[in-house]
Order: sequence, then structure tokens, then C-alpha cells
Amino acid sequence: MFHVTKSISRNRTIRSIPESILKRYKSASPLEGDAGSLATHTYHKLNTALVLLTPIYFAVPVPDMAGKAFGLLMAGSISFHSWVGMNYVVTDYVPKIGKRFLGHGRIFCAGLSAITLIGLGKVALNDHGGIKGAVLGLWSTKSKKEDETKTTKAEA
Repeated sequence: MFHVTKSISRNRTIRSIPESILKRYKSASPLEGDAGSLATHTYHKLNTALVLLTPIYFAVPVPDMAGKAFGLLMAGSISFHSWVGMNYVVTDYVPKIGKRFLGHGRIFCAGLSAITLIGLGKVALNDHGGIKGAVLGLWSTKSKKEDETKTTKAEA
């Protein structure tokens, strides 16, 4: 399975990469999010983009349309990031249970990522501040609805 390609010293050798690992770099199925150099490079670039741009998105006030556009971009990035990352997990751990479950795990990852994209996309396009409004709303003490209810009760 391994072939010795070069001797470094008396006791150490570099062995060639097995064919089974080389196949991971060529995607045979569109569900294999962790296979292929394009998906891997895109995954790592998106990691950097999410780390750098997310704090800026939350710190800087942006106009409504730009906020929605950036929210959609963020929804797509997070969905792709989760799809590829979960495929790495499936590739590493599912074969320990049984190789026959690998395809089912990949389908589950694709479905979960699609639901994430749809859900975050819907949140990004809502009129209550998009993703930024939803996240910041987690830490707000009062909602507008509670304020309106108290005002209506006080007037009656």
C-alpha cells in the first residue's frame, strides 16, 4: 500500500500517499463537500472572511439594503461553512460506525445546510434588522411588542 520514495536518513523514510487518500481530493459526488481542492480552498477563505467581516458587520451601522445584502452573503457563507465542516466530521467518524452510512451522513449534512441557508436567508431579509437585529435582540431587555402592549393597557 505504501511505497518508499526517498530515504531521509538511515532509519527515516518518506512514504507516498495511499491512493485512498488521493481520491479524497477528487470529488466523485456533489454531496462530498470536503473533497476537491475548490471546496477546501473556498472553505478556508470563508473562514478568514467570516472571522474578519462578522465583527465589522455588527459594529458598523449599515443602510438597510446593504445590511440585507451582507446578511444574505453571511447566510450563504455560514451555510457553506457548515456543509463542508460537517462533511469533514462525517468523513472522519461515520466510517467507524459503518461505511454504508457515509452517503446517508452526507445527505443529512446537505439537508441541514439547505435548511440553515433558508432559515438564515429569511432572517436576513426580515424587516426587524436582519441577522444583526436577531442576534442583538437576544440581549435586549425589552421588545417593542412588550412596550406596545404596556402602552395600550395604560391607555385603556
